[in-house]
Amino acid sequence: MRRILGIVLAVLLIGGVAAAVVAGRESQGKGTATKTVRGVIGSEKAEFFADPKVEKALAAKGYTVKTETSGSWAMEELPLRGYDFAFPGSKAPADELRRKSSVTGGPLRPFYSPLVVVAHSGAARVLADNGLARLTGKHTGTLLMDPYLDAAKRDRTWQQLKGASRHSKLTGTLFVSSTDPVASNSGALYLAAASYVAEGGKVAADQAAVDRTAPLLKKLISLQGAQQTSSDAPFRDFISGVGNPLVLVYESQVASLLLQGQDVGDDLVVLYPDTTVSSDHTLVPLTQQGRAVGELLATDKRLRELAVRHGFRPQGAPAEFTAATGAHTAYLNRKLTGVRQAPAPTSKWLHAMATRAAGQEQGTP
Repeated sequence: MRRILGIVLAVLLIGGVAAAVVAGRESQGKGTATKTVRGVIGSEKAEFFADPKVEKALAAKGYTVKTETSGSWAMEELPLRGYDFAFPGSKAPADELRRKSSVTGGPLRPFYSPLVVVAHSGAARVLADNGLARLTGKHTGTLLMDPYLDAAKRDRTWQQLKGASRHSKLTGTLFVSSTDPVASNSGALYLAAASYVAEGGKVAADQAAVDRTAPLLKKLISLQGAQQTSSDAPFRDFISGVGNPLVLVYESQVASLLLQGQDVGDDLVVLYPDTTVSSDHTLVPLTQQGRAVGELLATDKRLRELAVRHGFRPQGAPAEFTAATGAHTAYLNRKLTGVRQAPAPTSKWLHAMATRAAGQEQGTP
């Protein structure tokens, strides 16, 4: 009798272990199952979403995110059917995209990045010696927007600046390379900052303001010739040593290289415009799954850490960026000391400003 009872108990025990293994496998499978979410993003966020650590952090929350890149303003021309979110570089293009979304609730702004001008050290020194910039260290300083815009109005050349003759590459008209303002967020925000300075600290809010600054803004763009639709290519060209000696980029592009230990060379100087418009990377949910991903980017601790690793400043948490970049004060103005944040015009007037500057016909919006 005891032997029979022992056999029965052994069978039950083996069966229980087998059931537990099966349940464990099922549970493990459920834990790793993910929903695929598609988004269209600005190119400056491509490396963030392609980071295996970001993919792992999203998968842990149940999502696989697949992205395609586009200029922020160009997104509104895309057929958005099939996408779960659109993620341009600022609020203005996001406002346009939001009109196409039927998802309740507003857009999400998980992180932001100031615009900066990267310069070769020789160019930065010449700007400083001629009152167009102020250097605060070997690799960082401030671009003085009033003197710079005055130089642009007068078509000043590098050859007219003292000290430029010592640098063979500093020739031709002085200008900052930017992206196409009609298609790209950073290019449009560059014009917004220039307009704000030219108007004595006023945001363009009507057609008269657009008309007043149009000649200056058109000059800033026409000097450049063909423009890229995203900031990624001009920045890579600059780092590789080709292209214009002054290039407008996102601070995040510089900070990302520094935080990931990549070599930026000894010739890089990061100039923060003394008046700028920060780029609030704004996610517009097109489906509920898109909204869920946006909320994770804004609130999940691990994803916020990874956003900082890619150079972005988390909204409402300056200490996170400051702490992470403590070893890179030679390049970064972590607290944005001496930098005035100008409000951006509404999408209506920013778009009008960009199209006029690019030489496109534009009536009253």
